[in-house]
Amino acid sequence: MVLDIAIVVVALSIIPAAYRMLIGPTRADRVSAADALLFVLVALVALVGMKKGSGFTFDLVLVASVMGFLGAVSLSRALMRGER
Repeated sequence: MVLDIAIVVVALSIIPAAYRMLIGPTRADRVSAADALLFVLVALVALVGMKKGSGFTFDLVLVASVMGFLGAVSLSRALMRGER
C-alpha cells in the first residue's frame, strides 16, 4: 500500500519537471529540470523494483544515478562555456 502511494506521488512529480524542461525560461532551468526528471525516473524505477522484489533494479538505479550526475556536471560545464 505504501509503495503504491509512493509510486503515484513520484509519477505525478514528473509533470512539473517535464513542464519546466520544455517551457523553462533559461537553459539553466531546462538543464536542472532535466536532471530532476532523470532522478524522478530513477526513483520510479527503484520503487517499482522494490514492489516487484527485483535485485537487478539496484544495479540499474546505481548506474543511472552515476550517469545522471555526470550528465548534469557536463551540461553545467557546457553552460558555463568551460569556465571554472
